[in-house]
Amino acid sequence: MTGIRLHAPNPGWAVDADVVVIGSGVAGLTVALRCAAAGAKVTVVTKARLDDGSTRWAQGGIAAALGEGDTPEQHLDDTLVAGAGLCSDDAVRALVTEGPDAVRRLIATGAEFDTDADSGKILLTREGGHHRRRIAHAGGDATGAEISRALVEAVREAGIETIEHALVLDLLKDAEGRAAGVTLHVMGEGRRDGVGAVRAGAVVLATGGMGQVFSATTNPAVSTGDGVALALRAGAEVSDLEFVQFHPTVLWLGPDAEGQQPLVSEAVRGEGAYLVDADGHRFMAGAHELAELAPRDIVAKGIMRRMQEKGAEHMYLDARHFGAEMWAHRFPTILAACRAHGIDPVTEPIPVAPAAHYASGGVRTDLRGRTSIAGLYACGEVACTGVHGANRLASNSLLEGLVFAERIAADITAPLPEPAPVHAEARTGAGTPMAGQPPADLIAPELRVTIQRIMTEGAGVLRSRKSLEQAAAELDRIALEADGKAGPGTECWETTNLLLVAQVLVAAALRREETRGCHWREDFPDRDDAAWRRHLLVTLHQDHTFAVSRTDSAAFPPVNPLRPQGVRREHP
Repeated sequence: MTGIRLHAPNPGWAVDADVVVIGSGVAGLTVALRCAAAGAKVTVVTKARLDDGSTRWAQGGIAAALGEGDTPEQHLDDTLVAGAGLCSDDAVRALVTEGPDAVRRLIATGAEFDTDADSGKILLTREGGHHRRRIAHAGGDATGAEISRALVEAVREAGIETIEHALVLDLLKDAEGRAAGVTLHVMGEGRRDGVGAVRAGAVVLATGGMGQVFSATTNPAVSTGDGVALALRAGAEVSDLEFVQFHPTVLWLGPDAEGQQPLVSEAVRGEGAYLVDADGHRFMAGAHELAELAPRDIVAKGIMRRMQEKGAEHMYLDARHFGAEMWAHRFPTILAACRAHGIDPVTEPIPVAPAAHYASGGVRTDLRGRTSIAGLYACGEVACTGVHGANRLASNSLLEGLVFAERIAADITAPLPEPAPVHAEARTGAGTPMAGQPPADLIAPELRVTIQRIMTEGAGVLRSRKSLEQAAAELDRIALEADGKAGPGTECWETTNLLLVAQVLVAAALRREETRGCHWREDFPDRDDAAWRRHLLVTLHQDHTFAVSRTDSAAFPPVNPLRPQGVRREHP
């Protein structure tokens, strides 16, 4: 059995399920609800509380062709343009055609979007890269919080088993190499504690992103790349990891600000805010036909260029013309965050700068969310479905989570042949869950800040061969100097995951010698379709080296024709 595992104690307890979902954002909870509705026994594992995932932080909204005159075809066109030649046409078409009904099902689940007081129709706004108003929002700028509330309530009402405060460790496999569950560590809460196992015929990774690999990010503290790291150790393919989207307008809190930073939603620009420099000049006007509403990679680059020209640490977002009433009604969350940091956007421009925001790449999947390991699925930010290409279109992420979660649930719960026998170690939860697989040396938690600094300096918005080679060397040094003294524990496991995804990201960014989407190489400033309109696939060898290969084209073919075994069928 191939793969690498984390150093961890043997599981001291085990539970059985048909489906184990790792993560409690829009993607994970939608999979759980749909599978449970089809009769499967589902267990949801989440790293903090059930409502603490990345979804709750989403401000702007969810994109879908819901408005008059808008069509899925127009949504598709905008998505393909933003993706800079690397989107899968089939994946995007599935997203935009199935998206409107998926949103309606979300509303039926209990999510309440902002509506017009007279007509009752859903209010729609615009964001970067969209040529139409197609962003549905809730609570003004609290869309993610409302979606999370509705899904969490539905999961609790459905009686779905949940394990909170649990860090997933590694994948269990059966004798044929199929996914058979996961090991996890529960952090001293509830009925279970310490390392255990959830044995299941289907495993769904919905662990969110890896923004914490950088010093400043909009991602919550739980976003440490755990799902991508688990998949790599298990032998799965990851793709497009070099395409990390830096949100253009993150509240600038000073040069030494670290960790999760307050986001200033793109919807603020969608409602008419301007990007200006210290002299009040609108530098995006004339730089792109959509000015401040150009795709995010273009706006982020525009801000960085202006910062370089002016020798400035940030630019400004000017929305003083909104007035106090609009700020309070439309953007109450952002208004409160700004004022908490001593900035009043009603009377002064908001200082902003790009920060790590979204991973367009991840664990490679087909159109049903299947990875290259049978029975292992991925959806949401942890996945690379082919929807986002080289740059995610604003507010497509929540929609992707919905649409592909439903596709995964349909695949998992379709009629199956009789289940194959589970590997003894996975079945009993005794002994070493991944026997024969070499453990990865754990990285001391105090090196987390060092990894983040290395990534910010060498693989941030601006990249070059020199910066990436320096980052690769420093990360390799950390890995080589791991001496086995760091003992098992949550902080060590997280730091080990961060190092792994950082190394893979840098390896891919160094290999891609062009500028495309949110991958900006200063030494290769042009897009090169002849050589680079293709994907980079990365797998991890047992000796901890990486295999980085290029696909023949931008096509994203199915990666695995096999379905999981052992999912119970209790259809009504």
